[in-house]
Amino acid sequence: MLERRKFGPKGWNLKYPFSAGDLRDSAIVLNNYMETNASSGKIPWDDLKYIFGEIMYGGHIVDDWDRHLCACYLNNLMNDSILEEAELFPFIEGKPISFKCPPPLPYEKYIEHIETECPPETPLAFGMHPNTEIDFRTKQCQELFLTLQDIQPRGAGGGGGAGPTVQEMIQEFMRRVADEAQLDSNKLNLDDIASKLGEESRGPYQNAFMQECEYINALISAITGSLAEIELAFKGELTMTEKMEVLMNSIFLNQVPAPWAKIAYPSTRGLGSWLDNLRQRLEQLNLWKEDPARVPNVTFINRLFNPQSFLTAIMQVYARDKQQELNKLLVQTDVLKKLYWEDDLPPCKEGAYVFGF
Repeated sequence: MLERRKFGPKGWNLKYPFSAGDLRDSAIVLNNYMETNASSGKIPWDDLKYIFGEIMYGGHIVDDWDRHLCACYLNNLMNDSILEEAELFPFIEGKPISFKCPPPLPYEKYIEHIETECPPETPLAFGMHPNTEIDFRTKQCQELFLTLQDIQPRGAGGGGGAGPTVQEMIQEFMRRVADEAQLDSNKLNLDDIASKLGEESRGPYQNAFMQECEYINALISAITGSLAEIELAFKGELTMTEKMEVLMNSIFLNQVPAPWAKIAYPSTRGLGSWLDNLRQRLEQLNLWKEDPARVPNVTFINRLFNPQSFLTAIMQVYARDKQQELNKLLVQTDVLKKLYWEDDLPPCKEGAYVFGF
């Protein structure tokens, strides 16, 4: 039993059965129509496209863009060339694949041709590059594993043994945040840093790093605040909410919770690796805050929330020193053979040493 859709009197999307008998009746109507117009000796392609695209199959389509796509396919296929073994795959010239329309055959032979000659699915059949399938398969794989994670028992481990519960995993993550990363105690004091800088020594580099400090402080506050609420809920001092449960489920699945990811840096890491990376970013800023007027000898640009801000600061400093127009400058990157930890790395006279591209 197939399904056909149409819109009701108030715009509701109604469904009603569409059986094989309906298809047979449509074929009879189409056959009668063709016999009626056969006397002219010309196939009425426009009429057929309307019957297929707007009535027989177009009636199932409820989205205007989908109907527009269907009409484009019909305009491309339904013409006299389809009776002359036309190529059915678009933009296929020179490609190692082809699917041509068969010559005039009986109905049974057409069915046989479709079942035996139709090539396997490929992006080339739709005029796309073969690499487009990589992204599709990657997303398929990610969705599959996310689904497997979502349906696994929350209190069971692999191999039939009892694994850690959700509460145990949350408490272990809390311990990592408090003891290993020490996020709360390492929160940056912006007023203290500003007092060390003063107005005269605050330049584009310092503004970029101060912005990074604000970003990471906001993220630390979100992490520690969320975990503190969950800890109170475990103790029975706070009511467990749906928001807390969603966050706990993300931690259990080693995923960065959405409220944290929203104000964090772009990343595809799992939660454990993400926390280690956050600690590295915090270490770079803690080293800078000891002497904020000085630019670090080497900046790990991959540990910044907004690397573009630092690149803009490089151009601003150069424009000021060389009396150049900022909107006419570009950043030039030279790859050095020296390592960032070498002691004999000479001072950078123009620009800045960066690592992490």
